[in-house]
Amino acid sequence: MSTGNKAGLGALLTPEESVLVLIDHQPFQFANLHSHEPTMVINNVVGLAKAAKVFDVPTILTTVLEDRGGLLLQGLQDVFPEQKPINRTFINTWQDERVVDAVKATGRKKLIIAGLWTEICVAMPAIQAADEGFEVFAVTDASGGASKEAHDMAVQRMVQAGVAPITWMAVLGEWQRDWAREKTVPGVADVQAQHGGGSGVAFTWEMQLLATHTVSEA
Repeated sequence: MSTGNKAGLGALLTPEESVLVLIDHQPFQFANLHSHEPTMVINNVVGLAKAAKVFDVPTILTTVLEDRGGLLLQGLQDVFPEQKPINRTFINTWQDERVVDAVKATGRKKLIIAGLWTEICVAMPAIQAADEGFEVFAVTDASGGASKEAHDMAVQRMVQAGVAPITWMAVLGEWQRDWAREKTVPGVADVQAQHGGGSGVAFTWEMQLLATHTVSEA
């Protein structure tokens, strides 16, 4: 069982302690995704990946049998163009030593996981890693299952194992934590504008109004 704090400030995510693993966002998996609208999961996982890049959070990409299941989602690969995903045969990512070694090499203990499908490719490594002392967070809206029931039951099972469910915007918010962290504000604003839904649209509109106001004053 994960030994991390479940309450208090220490239970929240920080960029310095986090490592992100994105699992099997591939065409075959999307073909039977029925717990969420696929375009929403695509938007969310790409937003999550871009957020990780803003905060320099180590991110590990992995696929399963990509010659049959298809290559990693292009929008996700584009965030890390230099990184070749670890292509596995193991269904359970945490049984592939290359992935585990890559996570351990970061020296970080807050493990954030998103993937397809929730009930298999997220739950299995999350449950196993939680037993090995990692504080595991499952990003539920950047993941999805073969049915709503499958996704929901997987989340319940992970919670019972000590895994914390979280959404991608919550991850972004915990990484930023303080708007005085000015170095990352422009990157966060870009991610929100591109992937934040209504909040992103409102932010873009606000920037437009501010720019118009400046011009009119001149």
